Amino acid sequence: MNDFIEPGAIVRNPEAPEWGRGQVQSIIHDRITVNFENAGKVVIDGTRIALEVESPDPF
Repeated sequence: MNDFIEPGAIVRNPEAPEWGRGQVQSIIHDRITVNFENAGKVVIDGTRIALEVESPDPF
């Protein structure tokens, strides 16, 4: 589901657009840690939420 996301990528959570853009901090198995503009650091279950890649480059 999130196979092509790498640390540093800029993403959005389509299920929580109010979180804003986020930068992927780390990926360990299916756990993706993202630092979002309006929600702070969030650990996402990559098997349940398909993040949208906005840019492969950092902010």
